[in-house]
Amino acid sequence: MAVPKRRTSRSNTRHRRSQWRATAPDLVPVTIEGVLHRVPRRLVGAVMDGLVDPRTGRPTRRRGR
Repeated sequence: MAVPKRRTSRSNTRHRRSQWRATAPDLVPVTIEGVLHRVPRRLVGAVMDGLVDPRTGRPTRRRGR
């Protein structure tokens, strides 16, 4: 595991952390029952299989019950 050679100042640490930004996921157009939805690429398969509701992004049913 990497070990820092010297302590990083509070100012440098906070400045570095303040620059971090989360990136928005790339949305892909998907047509379901004639309606065009834009969903994240990682959810396309689940939306096409009917496991995820494209409007809310929540699961439509639970497995194993």
